[in-house]
Amino acid sequence: MKERIVTAERVTGETSISLTLNLDGSGKCGVECPIGFLSHMLASFCKHGLFDLAGTLSGDLHVDQHHLVEDTGIVLGQAFDKALGSRAGIRRAGFFLYPMDETLARAAVDFGGRPFLVAELGLTGIPLVAGAASPASGPSAAGNPCASFQTDTVEDFWQGFAAGARCNLHLDILRGRSDHHKIEAAFKAAARALREAVSIDERAGGAIPSTKGVIGG
Repeated sequence: MKERIVTAERVTGETSISLTLNLDGSGKCGVECPIGFLSHMLASFCKHGLFDLAGTLSGDLHVDQHHLVEDTGIVLGQAFDKALGSRAGIRRAGFFLYPMDETLARAAVDFGGRPFLVAELGLTGIPLVAGAASPASGPSAAGNPCASFQTDTVEDFWQGFAAGARCNLHLDILRGRSDHHKIEAAFKAAARALREAVSIDERAGGAIPSTKGVIGG
């Protein structure tokens, strides 16, 4: 099977992002990410999708986390799109239910070439506050833009991903209490659904999985 390893980059006045993705990896995540919770989500995404991901993320965190989180989703999606190419031979669609304690997340994806996101995550919008500041952040976490995570950026991440990957993605939290659990369960469910969708279907014989004979424009 041809290696599906690609690099995608985005450099703007707001962010600078470079990601190298191996769709057929073993779950390794080596992304230099300044936002602790996002780093945790990317590691979980790789582990459950068996994707290898490496690279660097930087952005205008003195403004807020929105630009960096959204653009990371865009670049990750573009990497998937680039790695899949014509989509020949893949299963194309995937689905997963992921339980995490009191939370149950559902993800469904279709790499059909048309970007669309539906996300019903039921988040409170209240930032997740990190624990003690790291040595790099000084003696206090006060004023550190990475000492908490803006949960309202999660949907922006997945909107960017769907656009970059040219896929339909539906993410739903069916039940749950903790925003941490809701977000993490959504990332894990998405990873498992994506893992199914990008896997090679041996019965397809390398055909493009569409009656049109082509996916995308």
